[in-house]
Amino acid sequence: RTAYGAAKAERGKDYIEAALATPLSARLVVWRHMLPNCTPPLIVVATVQIANSISLEATLSFLGLGLPVTEPSLGMLISNGFPYMMSGRYWISVYPGVALIILIFAINIVGDQVRDQFNPRLRK
Repeated sequence: RTAYGAAKAERGKDYIEAALATPLSARLVVWRHMLPNCTPPLIVVATVQIANSISLEATLSFLGLGLPVTEPSLGMLISNGFPYMMSGRYWISVYPGVALIILIFAINIVGDQVRDQFNPRLRK
C-alpha cells in the first residue's frame, strides 16, 4: 500500500511527465526516476515495522505469551526481574528494559540515516 501510494504520487509529478515525453522507454523512466524517489518512504516504513515487531515480541514475552521459556528474549528478562523491583535488585529488569529502548531507538535512527542516503532530493 505504501509503495503504491508513493508511486502514484511520483507518477503525477512534472519531471516524470517530462521524462515520459522523451524517447526513453517507460521501464527506464521507472528505474531511473520513479524508483529512487519511492524508496525513502519504504525504508522508513520497513524500519518502523521492524521496531514495532521487536517491541511486540518483547511485550508478548513479558506477558508470557511469546517465545518458549527456553528461548532468550528481552521481554522474558524484564519479566523475570519484575518480582525483584522493590527489593533493591531493580537492575535485573531495568538493564534489559534500557537495552530494549536503545535497540528500538537505534533501529529508527539507522532507518532515518539510510533514508537520507537513498533520498535523491537530499544529494548535493
